[in-house]
Amino acid sequence: MHDKKRPSASEVWPDQVFEVLKGAEIRHVAYVPDSGAARLIERAIAEPGMQASVLTTEEEGIGLLAGAWLGGERGVLLMQSSGVGNCINTLSLVQNCRFPLLTLVTMRGEWAEFNAWQTPMSKVTAGSLEMMDISVYRVDEPEAASEVVAAAINTVFNGDLGAAVLLSQRMIGKKEW
Repeated sequence: MHDKKRPSASEVWPDQVFEVLKGAEIRHVAYVPDSGAARLIERAIAEPGMQASVLTTEEEGIGLLAGAWLGGERGVLLMQSSGVGNCINTLSLVQNCRFPLLTLVTMRGEWAEFNAWQTPMSKVTAGSLEMMDISVYRVDEPEAASEVVAAAINTVFNGDLGAAVLLSQRMIGKKEW
């Protein structure tokens, strides 16, 4: 009998999170390409019931998802922590227009970061989102990812609120160039 290696929790969390998104009837996935969210992006592109939209900048995703919501569909924005800084002004739409915004943020500038340019924004990501009235959930353990995303979905779509799930750099893995 061959002994197959079972995938670790750090390898399966993207598929588990994708199934939560699919189960919550997420139809739009807006993203800036990111290796930390690569598996989620691949799954969204391959899923016939979803529209995956590549963005040139993160704040475009907020407008895209506002339009999707006005059209009766749910979406999620995938971005790195460095992209949060690009969105600060646009996040005012969430509160002013009272529409739900779900974003999954892969963190940079934390554990084993090689690029010092990522560190300043990582230190203020959670605080910046909270100042814009976006609820922040953090995931440090891959086993908790799908449960935390499900909780954020509940908050967002049942209350027309904004929520960000911060996926720690240690959890998504060390970046290498």
